[in-house]
Amino acid sequence: MLICFGLGYSAEHFVEIFGQKFDRIVGTVRGAERAAALNAHPLGRLKALVFDGSLATPDLRSAIAEADAALVSVPPDENSDPVLSACGDALAHAQRLRAIVYLSTIGVYGDRGGAWVDEATPPQPGAARSRERLAAEQAWLEFGVRHNIAVAVLRLAGIYGPGQNALVQIARGSARRIVKPGQVFNRIHVGDIAQAIDAAFARRAFGIFNVADDAPTPPADPIVFAAQLMDIEPPPEIPFEQAALTMSAMALSFWQECRRVKNDKLKRELGVSLLYPSYREGLRALFEER
Repeated sequence: MLICFGLGYSAEHFVEIFGQKFDRIVGTVRGAERAAALNAHPLGRLKALVFDGSLATPDLRSAIAEADAALVSVPPDENSDPVLSACGDALAHAQRLRAIVYLSTIGVYGDRGGAWVDEATPPQPGAARSRERLAAEQAWLEFGVRHNIAVAVLRLAGIYGPGQNALVQIARGSARRIVKPGQVFNRIHVGDIAQAIDAAFARRAFGIFNVADDAPTPPADPIVFAAQLMDIEPPPEIPFEQAALTMSAMALSFWQECRRVKNDKLKRELGVSLLYPSYREGLRALFEER
């Protein structure tokens, strides 16, 4: 049995692609309405439970007790990791639990001025949310050591995939071709995230793994490539200084950090061969699926 804490974009795609490997799947959502909608499918193999981040209900505790694997994608808050705070004791006493995968972010590395980083690079998180992520990573790894449970921390690059990509942005008229000299981003297709999760469970991996593509590139490149696929003109270039005036604080913080992320350990130790080693393969596949 698999328990997913937080049925978000990445967790849902993992369940869709690899869910058949589990006899039962329980996933948590924040609202009763969404839980009811997910549970309304008579042939669905997934049972949704409500978890508000503060209280583990008896049904949730019962599910934890029966789980063999746990996928955690609930973000931490300024105080702690809500899953560990509310469910840590239940997880610690789950007799069948053998593997946990925690979804984190490459944001924990902070700004490196475009330099390469790997899992041996000491984190230097700049944003508060990245500091919270790093603290949550450490808490989960320590939990695994204490209770002899394999905990894999997957540090994800910028996520894209079905419904969430440059093609969709252009079609909606929301794509912005922002130009900031020297700026690069890594990305990762949600299908490759699913692969990494599956490999971490299969190998009962312990430790930290970067889940990023092979090609950190300027942020405007996927927009231009998507426009070419759609045979339309890309949106006009916007200097970063101009775009920054209308950015949220969170968006601005992304643009204030620049690094190139290595994924060698993902390939070497988890045996993952990326389906989409760059945005080009990913966007082309998404275009052909449209």
